[in-house]
Amino acid sequence: MRIRLTSMKHGDQGFSYVMLMIAIVVMGLVMSVAARQWKVMVQRELEADLLAKGIEIQNALALYSASRKAGRVMPGEVYPQTLADLTRLPKPFLRKVYHDPMGRGEWEVVRAPTGGIMGVRSRSRTKPIRQQNFPLVVRHFQGKPTYYDWVFQHPSPSGSVVNPLGMPPLTGVPGQPAASGAPTSPLPTAPSTPGPSSSTPMAAP
Repeated sequence: MRIRLTSMKHGDQGFSYVMLMIAIVVMGLVMSVAARQWKVMVQRELEADLLAKGIEIQNALALYSASRKAGRVMPGEVYPQTLADLTRLPKPFLRKVYHDPMGRGEWEVVRAPTGGIMGVRSRSRTKPIRQQNFPLVVRHFQGKPTYYDWVFQHPSPSGSVVNPLGMPPLTGVPGQPAASGAPTSPLPTAPSTPGPSSSTPMAAP
């Protein structure tokens, strides 16, 4: 009888050990899935922050260039030497100098041939979650392999340009549609010269 009770006791202990191991494995899997989902959620938030701040800097570069060229005939764009120049009073174009949300530090700046800053990019080489449906001003980001390939610059390769100074589009330009509701003036036409009339009798030789 004692032998039977002892064997049953050892059997219960073995069963409890197996159940404990299964519970540990299941808990590990659940925690692993939860950690992966949390990581993706954090990356999505940082990615959205990167897009928002990068586009704001890109727009600030466009505004800066337009204001510097206003009233003057200057070929090409005009760029700031530092991002801090975009925040200078009395006419700041950027609220503050943001940090790179993905790289958690300074942006890598893209220099223009003239030496100014024409764009910024993240230093992160992580693969983006978003691969399509970008805002129009950065739609060229579609399919880019890393955040490092997201370059926020002016002019934008996407071709969407901010109307920096709020100026209305030109009207009456040949080959371009006029703005809706804007008056247009017809192009001047050369006066027609009278030709020989078919009703005039020809002189006899």
